[in-house]
Amino acid sequence: MRVLLVTIPWRTHFQFCVPMAWALRTAGHEVHVASGPDLTDVIVQSGLTAVAVGSEEHFLRKAHQAQTEASEATWGGIHHPIDLGENREEMFPLSYLKSLCATSTEVAKAINDSMIDDLVAYCRWWKPDLVIWEWLSHAGAVAAAAVGAAHARMPIGIEVEARMRRHFLKLLAQQEPADREDPMAEWLGAWGEKHGFEFREELVTGQFTIDQVPDSMRLKANVPQVSVRHVPYNGRAVAPEWIRHEPPAPRVLATFGMSMWDMSSSQPVSSYQMVSIDQLQDWLDSLADLDMELVMTLPGRIQEKLKHVPRNTRLVDFVPLHLVIPSCAAVIHHGGLPAFCSSLAHGVPQLMVSRMAPDASVRGARLEEAQAGGWIPPERMTGKRIRNQLAKLLEDPSYQAGAERLRQEVLTQPSPNEVVPELERLTAELGSR
Repeated sequence: MRVLLVTIPWRTHFQFCVPMAWALRTAGHEVHVASGPDLTDVIVQSGLTAVAVGSEEHFLRKAHQAQTEASEATWGGIHHPIDLGENREEMFPLSYLKSLCATSTEVAKAINDSMIDDLVAYCRWWKPDLVIWEWLSHAGAVAAAAVGAAHARMPIGIEVEARMRRHFLKLLAQQEPADREDPMAEWLGAWGEKHGFEFREELVTGQFTIDQVPDSMRLKANVPQVSVRHVPYNGRAVAPEWIRHEPPAPRVLATFGMSMWDMSSSQPVSSYQMVSIDQLQDWLDSLADLDMELVMTLPGRIQEKLKHVPRNTRLVDFVPLHLVIPSCAAVIHHGGLPAFCSSLAHGVPQLMVSRMAPDASVRGARLEEAQAGGWIPPERMTGKRIRNQLAKLLEDPSYQAGAERLRQEVLTQPSPNEVVPELERLTAELGSR
């Protein structure tokens, strides 16, 4: 069969999907990857076929502008902290959810609109049987519906957005018909009208999902879930000389997402840089007396802004996570899925120190419940707290035991190759529906 993978032009989101794409390829299926033009080189480097769709303007720049304008329109420009991990429905009245839906729809438009016509045209020519779209790439669902292909959503994390959407629709159904505004349905329905189909909720959820999060960490879903083991992939990799030797002390990796640092060079630092220079220096100073080898990934231009680097710290521009994490006693990260899932896969205790992802509080809480790590919310993120929590991860053997239990759970999930028959079955069942 022909499979089209659709992703926003964001390197880490694409790389999260690559092992599944290659499993389909090695099973004999044709696989193409559609994304914005600035991801073409990254796709080609993975050995997959790239299809450039949409504009060349960076999606994050468009998303930031759309979010700013939507916030101005819905909340008068006042910043509202959003924690989609909140599970108490009474905390989210309909008025708030309407504003949240309006804002997220404007961001989705900014990310997807320029891709849709190109993608529909490509699908009408190539005729894919299955479209797999990562969670922000609704353009893939629109294109699949336009040609009658089966389509699957690939969440990047725990499905907190889907839970919030269910709560919104439940409250909306209780209103008078004139008060049932649903910006997401209106937006996707307008594209459906243009390309010959009606809105269905599966354009938001996917007909099914392909989920790499361990079963014990998932939320319930309204669509079938295909569980698949996370296989770490971080792009081109060269093993550095220093990683081939036993570290002089327990090794700890601290990483905050290369893609976010890349964007902060051309965007306001406060918008995309999850950790400030002052915070980094505070962390390094607080961890300086711990018996460990701290490996911190930072671009050279950020390293140059630090006042001093402790003797127990090695600064590197980049190191592939799948190479360094197996040698680590603990990992500190910003909530990105590559670091989170790679730590799970290798049974390494981890400390999340940010709220970059909308599901961070859920993942953080479940890490703590499993005693496989910890989470420090941004409002409590200080060097002293990080030092105390990291010392626990290194000294208390129960954290290593908890991380190992999660690793064993990950190993029970089927590999990407093993789920291909299930994808073939669902494609035959759901296509042209």
